[in-house]
Amino acid sequence: MTDRDHIGTDQGQALQGRDTFSFRCHPKVPCYLVCCSNVRLLLYPYDVLRLKQCLHLHSGEFLSRYVEICEGSHPFFPGLKLRLKEQEGYPCPFLEKHGCGVYKDRPSACRTYPLERGVAKESKHAALTSQYFLTHHPWCKGHDEVYHYTLRQWEREQELHDWNLHNDYWAELDAFFASNPWAGEGKAGPMQQLAFMVCYNLDAFRIYAGQNRLVEQFRLTKIERRAIQNNDADLLVFGFKWLEYVLGGRKQLVAR
Repeated sequence: MTDRDHIGTDQGQALQGRDTFSFRCHPKVPCYLVCCSNVRLLLYPYDVLRLKQCLHLHSGEFLSRYVEICEGSHPFFPGLKLRLKEQEGYPCPFLEKHGCGVYKDRPSACRTYPLERGVAKESKHAALTSQYFLTHHPWCKGHDEVYHYTLRQWEREQELHDWNLHNDYWAELDAFFASNPWAGEGKAGPMQQLAFMVCYNLDAFRIYAGQNRLVEQFRLTKIERRAIQNNDADLLVFGFKWLEYVLGGRKQLVAR
């Protein structure tokens, strides 16, 4: 999986360690905000979490307003993409006159650009490995700016740590979904719908978890319980682990 699926993407040079690249985006670059229109922008669970928090919306309302279901990375679970405005140029719904209206909480693909980050597993039980690639779109003049970054400098400036961390959690779960753990119930069956709720409609999952006392069913510390109850990101990670538990994947949770 990669963090961006842009129309016309040219995935190019692989970057590692201390490799550097030149890039700078600012209002004086001729192409400023061009990349915010006519874009196929995939959204991952942590993207949805941060955007709905930024906009002070219930997860279900955010999905209804701003998201379209699309083909996922495999046939056994759908993906999400941002719904663009139905007007000339098909701009991002969060694009304002002077720039991004959700910049602090912008999706991982936007904050990673002009890089793409791919993750992979050598085998079922191996740890995830990640790789950055430098993209180059002919219309993007940010590459012509004399401003050099290492990967670590870019990660720090773009505050990528939390997004990378949660996207790795999601990649692990999505790889498990690719094994078709709901075989026999059909597309969009009850367990797949439950998984969709856990991954994308976190506010609905919080209610479901409370009604079914899910947290109380597992051996968790008081600190872990409190974090899950009070923090959306911790609830999301718990939800991922719970899905694998009930669907027969890795047993990261221990029943009481």
